[in-house]
Amino acid sequence: MKSARRYSREFALRALYQWQLSGATASEIESQLAEDDRFPRADRELYSQIVTGVIAQADELKGIIAPALDRKIEELAPIERAILLIGTYELVHCPETPYRVIVNEGIELAKVYGGTDGHKYVNAVLDKLARTLRADEKRT
Repeated sequence: MKSARRYSREFALRALYQWQLSGATASEIESQLAEDDRFPRADRELYSQIVTGVIAQADELKGIIAPALDRKIEELAPIERAILLIGTYELVHCPETPYRVIVNEGIELAKVYGGTDGHKYVNAVLDKLARTLRADEKRT
């Protein structure tokens, strides 16, 4: 059973994937996603915060991600790029969510939607980002 927050991230991933490929607006994409029977299960506030936040701050987020990559962000598959944008957005703007949850959610999205071993890459990048963006958060 998926949580409302998991559904939010899944729909945000779909929205950001579509945004990258089509350039559609957040509201256009949301109206299409709303046709999915599972969309009401999502935490709409979190979904909206992630999608509008990532779209509005995409260049800034890409700049934050870039030092943690072994290649240009444009060379990443759109799914992995979207997952990293979501994770980075949450690391920066959602301090109430523990970094371990954010990293784990990114890994799970990559396992389901990403390429082979994409989850390992997402894990490495988000973990590296968490060490700097959440340096004050206790690590055990």
